[in-house]
Amino acid sequence: MLIFDFNHFNISASMDHYTVIGNPVEHSRSPAMHARFAELAGDHISYDRTLAPLGGFAETLNTLVAGGLKGANVTVPFKEEAFTWASRLTPRAKLAGAVNTLALQADGSWLGDNTDGVGLVADLKRLGAELGGSRILVLGAGGATRGILGPLLDEAPQSLTLANRTLGKAQALAEIFAIEVAAMDGLAGRHFDIILNATAASLTEELPPVSPGIFAGASLAYDLVYKPGGTAFERWALDNGCKNSSDGLGMLVAQGAESFRLWRGIEPDWQQVLVQMKEGA
Repeated sequence: MLIFDFNHFNISASMDHYTVIGNPVEHSRSPAMHARFAELAGDHISYDRTLAPLGGFAETLNTLVAGGLKGANVTVPFKEEAFTWASRLTPRAKLAGAVNTLALQADGSWLGDNTDGVGLVADLKRLGAELGGSRILVLGAGGATRGILGPLLDEAPQSLTLANRTLGKAQALAEIFAIEVAAMDGLAGRHFDIILNATAASLTEELPPVSPGIFAGASLAYDLVYKPGGTAFERWALDNGCKNSSDGLGMLVAQGAESFRLWRGIEPDWQQVLVQMKEGA
């Protein structure tokens, strides 16, 4: 029987312990997701949520490690701190400058990885998006963005434009990645095939400050935030001429499956789990 605690620390001593660390974290669907991964794989783990105080990430993680932690997912706002905390980094984590997955290695070291980008690309392909040769717009230059730019560029789009309220953060990323930058209020008259909302605006049902005209003729608007019934960004995009939209639940599940593979050596059927989570199973 799979045991997981949706709050904290009702853990079977005989099972390997994993957690998701964030602040806030009570909304995270990762425990239910990893429960389904383990069930499909015939595996047995414990997985819970850990609320770390702001400024207390390393102390919280060190306490968990002392208690036998085997791995962790890391969410807002601690991905950059996890990057610094990890003993070793995968190439994609180095490029991203942020870590969302920590895995204990056989030698006792901790490997930091970033699975956000591969999760996003996998879900975009599930939705039928043609990334190669496409014109991609990414809104927002925050922590989530740096993890997705590399994998998106690996798909050889015609162009990748990063728009942000302030150009400074976007220009800093343009020094690392082969992208174009623009101010959010300077997109009027531009046309894109795929528009990705990597801002946190949808968490509060707000909209990024861009011209609604950018959605006309676009094939897909994708919000990295996930919300039952869709997000305000999705509805706005469809109302202004975008052909299709999606929230980020598929990205969450696909990147989580990559974390599970890193921890357990098993690649779960993430699309099956996505269907279950959408149905509330």
